[in-house]
Amino acid sequence: MARIVILTGAGISAESGLRTFRAADGLWENHRIEDVATPEGFARDPELVLRFYNERRGRHQVLVVTQNVDALHERTGTRALIHMHGTLGGALCATCGHRWPAPAVMRVTAPCPACAARAARPDIVWFSEMPYRMEEIWTALRAADLFVSIGTSGNVYPAAGFVADARHTGVETLELNLEPSMGTRLFDAARHGPATQVVPAWVAEMLA
Repeated sequence: MARIVILTGAGISAESGLRTFRAADGLWENHRIEDVATPEGFARDPELVLRFYNERRGRHQVLVVTQNVDALHERTGTRALIHMHGTLGGALCATCGHRWPAPAVMRVTAPCPACAARAARPDIVWFSEMPYRMEEIWTALRAADLFVSIGTSGNVYPAAGFVADARHTGVETLELNLEPSMGTRLFDAARHGPATQVVPAWVAEMLA
């Protein structure tokens, strides 16, 4: 099983073109949709359907680390996800560290649900603050087979240092970006162009 760590930045979007079962040609990874994505297909050939999903589930173990604070990845179904810079949808107590879903409008007078301190703030990593879950990220990165940086400028640390750390431990590295980033020369390979082109092309190769 290939272990992949993906870092995403502002250049990634829902328009990346990742293929779904709604492909225009009626095929999903070279299988007819009716054969692998319908109750009737499962009734006809359950072994085929289970094998199809088992292969896709077991072929790659992917962790996505994002610098973005929106909920794009959650909306697209990403399961193994770390928001290293926090999320717009979260609130954080500056006194006790408790986290809870942020209301549509946060107010400075709102008490913390855990300690009642009036110290609520957005659950966002600000400048000079350490990003979240860094030990977990470094551990995953150093154990990976492949590190992929998608849509990032390569000039915001500590994320900008991921490629150097990966190379140091022998992890293969790839950059997918609109244009060369600040650290392009550190990657083993780089593909430059719109995310809607370079990301789905790479994904297709990985799933082939």
